[in-house]
Formats: sequence, C-alpha cells, structure tokens
Amino acid sequence: MKILAIETSCDETSVAVLKAQGGTRQPRFSVLSNIISSQVKLHARYGGVVPVLAAREHQKNLPRIFKLACRYGKIIDPAKEIDVIAVTYGYGLLPALAQGVSFAKRIAKELKKPLVGVHHMEGHIYSNWLDDLKQKATGNKQRSFIKFPAMVLIVSGGHTCLISMKNHASYEVLGETLDDATGECFDKGARLLNLGYPGGPAIDRLGKEGNPYAFPFPSPLIHAKNFQFSFSGLKTSLLYFLRDHGYTFSGKLSLSKQKLQRDIAASFQHAIVKVLVDKTLRAAALYRSKTILIGGGVAANSYLQKYMKKIAIERGISVPIYFPERPFITDNAAMIAAAGYIRYTLGRRDDPDALDADAGLRFS
Repeated sequence: MKILAIETSCDETSVAVLKAQGGTRQPRFSVLSNIISSQVKLHARYGGVVPVLAAREHQKNLPRIFKLACRYGKIIDPAKEIDVIAVTYGYGLLPALAQGVSFAKRIAKELKKPLVGVHHMEGHIYSNWLDDLKQKATGNKQRSFIKFPAMVLIVSGGHTCLISMKNHASYEVLGETLDDATGECFDKGARLLNLGYPGGPAIDRLGKEGNPYAFPFPSPLIHAKNFQFSFSGLKTSLLYFLRDHGYTFSGKLSLSKQKLQRDIAASFQHAIVKVLVDKTLRAAALYRSKTILIGGGVAANSYLQKYMKKIAIERGISVPIYFPERPFITDNAAMIAAAGYIRYTLGRRDDPDALDADAGLRFS
C-alpha cells in the first residue's frame, strides 16, 4: 500500500510518499519520498513563526512540493498508484493547517482516494518507526520490533507531553506542559542570550562548549509526583539572572563573555533536559514500559539524547530508548503517512466534505 501525506501544521511544507505493509501486527515502512520546504529563514527576522506568512508560503509551495514528492517517489500516475491520502488536521497554527487540509481534500476527491486525518503529535510518535534509506548501507534495520507498552515523550515548539502508548493508536496522556512548551522555552532563552531563532539548535550548539553545571537554574516541577511540566518559571529565572548580574550579549563579545554565554546556555539547557529525563524515566518505570520513544523537534537536541541514556543506565533502566532518525525529527509528511497508515488499517476514514483543520485538537 502507498500513502501520500501532507504536513503543514507550522512552518514546514511537506509532502511524502510512503510504502507500508504489515498492518498493526508488524508495520513496516519504506519512505519513497519526503520533500520538505522550510520557512525558517523567512520567520527568523520576526523571532518566531507568523501564521499568516506561513499559510501564504504553504499555499504557494504545496503544488510544487506535491509534484516533487511524486517524482522522487517514482509515482507516474497517482490515481493508480496511491491508495490513501493522509493529512495533518490538528494540532497547530490554524491558517497553516487549513492550507494542507484544503489541498489534501482536493487531491483525495480528484484521485478518488480515501482520506485520513492525522493528529500532528501522533505523527511525531510514528516517526520512530521510520528508517532513513540513506543509512541502510551502514546496517540500519527497520524499527518494527518496538514493543508495547511504550513510554512516549513528545517535545517540540508546540508540545511537551508524556504518553503511555499501550498499543498502536491506544494512548493515555500522563502529563502535559502547564504553560510554555519545551521548544518555546528554548526559543525564549535563546532570545535573552541574543542567539537568534530558532533557539533550540542555537543553545544546543553553544551548550556543547559550556559547563552544564555552572549555574543552578531550577528544573520546575521536578519533585512533583505527577507528570506535568512547566517552563515559564525557568525562562523568568534566566531573565532575572541576567538582569541582576547585568549580563548582556550584544555586539562583539570578549573571550570571557563568550565563555559566560556558553556556560549560561549549557546550564539553562541542563535545567530543561533534567526534568524531561527524570519524568520520562520515572513514568517508564512506574508503567513498566518495554520501550521509550522520543519525538518532536527537540528530540534532535544532542544533550537530551546523551543525558537520557546516561541517567537510564544510572537508574538501571535497560529498556531500549529510541530517538527518530535525523530526517524525521522535525515536522515532515513521512511521519504523517506512517500514522495515517495505522489509522487507516484500524478503519479510519474521513469525509473530504467534513474534515476541517482544528488548531486546538486534543490528543487521545
């Protein structure tokens, strides 16, 4: 079966073609194409994503990206070769989502194919089932051996969520952020440190050269017994720290100022990662998870990857810990195709005349 999927929840326009088989018993995927057009440079001048601009870019780019996805996926006749159309219809920026949903509905009608709406967070979960075909020469194997129940941490610019995944498409949300998402916290911290946008990659790069234990920033709710998150207080703590010490990082920095900036970035990052790791591993132990899965754009953070595995070893947690492969960490349509395949296999079909974008779509 071949699924064509569309993702436009934020500032990436993506269309993918995925070959899927195995059903829910042992799903296996081959990514035939996964075309992504990023708007990061466009929004960088504003310090964040502007929804109206994002929607305009999606509208302009979707026809071209669709054709490229078919070409690279070796799809000559979509009406004959594509079996299902999948699309992200929530959670995200409404103007951006609406462009993708509208395009998917039109394609589904034109090709006379079933349409499946996918929650963006579910796509990030299924990014863990995808293999980068470029890595097969190095012995990479399909991740079809992921076992349930799995503990899932979703961390991105719009989400911070801890989920117990009992089986395919069967979830229990254990905790979410009460305010800022992880990615938002990174962006706001980077802005205070004058590191630019997007903040996560900037802090990750700088943090590699800094001391993560130089400054004891708080890890909010780390001692709470529940699995909720909160990051607005950490951002405020950094703001007051810089203000009280008179630290600024504009213009050309001296060597001592550069070191200070690196240490603050590393310590700020450590405070975020520490609480993510602690709650994920505690939840995995409590729910006797057989696998730990990480998804979302912040999953690319190198310190999160290293610290998660380090603390798991220290706590004697031996279950496999998976991060998505690099091409599938940020928003992409291949992950939406994978989630769409699972939903389709379980019987989901959406009416093209009834499916609408839902910016606040709850995950369940």
